[in-house]
Amino acid sequence: MIDARIKFRHLQTFVEVARQKSVVKAAELLNVTQPAVTKTIRELEDVLGVAVIEREGRGIKVTRYGEVFLRHAGAALTALRQGLDSVSHERAGDLPPIRVGALPTVSTRVMPHAMTLFLKENTGARIKIVTGENAVLLEQLRVGDLDLVVGRLAAPDKMTGFSFEHLFSEQVVFAVRAGHPLLSGRESIFAHLGDYPVLMPTRASIIRPFVERFLIANGIAGLPNQIETVSDAFGRAFVRQSDAIWIISNGVVAAEVEDGALAILPIDTSETRGPVGFTMRTDAIQSLPLSILMQTIREAAEAVVTKGY
Repeated sequence: MIDARIKFRHLQTFVEVARQKSVVKAAELLNVTQPAVTKTIRELEDVLGVAVIEREGRGIKVTRYGEVFLRHAGAALTALRQGLDSVSHERAGDLPPIRVGALPTVSTRVMPHAMTLFLKENTGARIKIVTGENAVLLEQLRVGDLDLVVGRLAAPDKMTGFSFEHLFSEQVVFAVRAGHPLLSGRESIFAHLGDYPVLMPTRASIIRPFVERFLIANGIAGLPNQIETVSDAFGRAFVRQSDAIWIISNGVVAAEVEDGALAILPIDTSETRGPVGFTMRTDAIQSLPLSILMQTIREAAEAVVTKGY
């Protein structure tokens, strides 16, 4: 818990003294008296229980404890300034767009509802939504071209430098058109899976390893009529007009299943279940509009899971 005795002036004064290496220069820049600066530093040291500066010849230097605290004090002031700037930019209406990478599993159900909620907040912020393969989106996030990715949790080796917040869990399904021959129950699904075109997630997609392990566990080492795609528009169109089988995350086809245009083959795919949520850079500082957007996504995800929105 943060000690309530530490105020903004303590952080500001200490950081300026450390930067100038002089109480006199810091007092001039802060437009306060030298005794006021000295008193503020002493108050900070009383709270911390250690000295943060000490005399060195005619000047001063930051102590070992002071160096440790300086890193956090500087980061706190930077975050506060960025927060104030975000509010200022928001009021002026000149905020840069919030760039969100959305995997197909959330782009069809969660994001539309989230955007409806976000627009009601009247933040004035612009939103840019990008879709694509998980590997591509994560790389864009890593280099700063995206602020947030919403989708499945990536493999541990891909999460270096990222943080993840779980929203809900989802599994892979085998979707087909209404009236597909395998829905009759007269044929073994796995025995005849190779008789039909199968739409598979691409090798760079996040659910591909889940799908491959599931197929191998059920005796299917390969599929002769396989099409790899991450295009949900192509998937919907092709499956509706053919006997193709689409192996895809449940959320992508949930609306079509509810409408009766598509159906799910009766296969237990619970072992493909995985977490869906936010992926962000660990060093990212959230702007106010981004924080609001993330909250609306949380609310939309909850509505989808609990109410079938």
